[in-house]
Amino acid sequence: MGAQLRVYRRRIRSVRATAKITRAMELIAASRIVKAQQRVAASTPYAQAITRAVSAVASSSDLEHPLLTKKETATRAAVLLITSDRGLAGAYSSNVLREGESISAHLRETGHEVRPYLVGRKGIGYYRFRQREIAGEWSGFSESPSYVNAKEVADTLIEAFNTPTEDGGVDEIHVVYTQFVSMLTQSPVIQRILPLEVEETTEAPEGGAFPSYEFEPSAEGVLDALLPRYVEARVYNAMLQGAASELAARRRACKSATDNAEELIKTYTRLANAARQAEITQEISEIVGGADALAASGSE
Repeated sequence: MGAQLRVYRRRIRSVRATAKITRAMELIAASRIVKAQQRVAASTPYAQAITRAVSAVASSSDLEHPLLTKKETATRAAVLLITSDRGLAGAYSSNVLREGESISAHLRETGHEVRPYLVGRKGIGYYRFRQREIAGEWSGFSESPSYVNAKEVADTLIEAFNTPTEDGGVDEIHVVYTQFVSMLTQSPVIQRILPLEVEETTEAPEGGAFPSYEFEPSAEGVLDALLPRYVEARVYNAMLQGAASELAARRRACKSATDNAEELIKTYTRLANAARQAEITQEISEIVGGADALAASGSE
């Protein structure tokens, strides 16, 4: 019985140590998420404004710019997946990877060859474990991406888009990331950022009618300058959204793990107390039995 009690006590110590780690990670994530939310709030208006500016230039001219015109014979597409560098974030990375598998399957069904570009060690490990080809990979900044990181990724995607398909380039660029909605809700989304999706409609665009622009020196020159900034802004905003979502998911997952650990400690404590009580009862029974035996032998 003493061996069983030692087992329970060892398990209690182990679970308590795990609970300390998850509690610390929960507090760290909670302290960082406020700054991550502020960065998302500061980046989103700029990303929306530059998207609106590019849309206004595209809609107010008949220019057939290569970054705006979808190829009728598109054969290769780039898919950028934004995952985390660390675990203990619940289903954050697996949701992105699942959406990535979904868009990749759809693109293959339409005759596209998929070129994956991965951000985060979880996505990189997922593809390496399955021995899949990786067109580009970046890691080490998933919780706190900088504009330099986004520019590096965006430059690689733009270079691939500008390269002819026969030379290894791509015809489309899709981004899969997790949109931060609230502390409790984070939704994986898929967006095509190049070429721009042009829709013919009589309804006013979101945010009101586009302003009327005069282009100097030309609409093509304006687009040449705007579109790289547009891709950088969209990729940067997607990374910031992912960082905030990762921290929120980690905080929630670690809190759940801490609560489960505390419940497990209570269960093991009850079992340990029961084992200890059983051990004491057995010892008392042995003492009483021994005393009775001695008394019986003395009376003889």
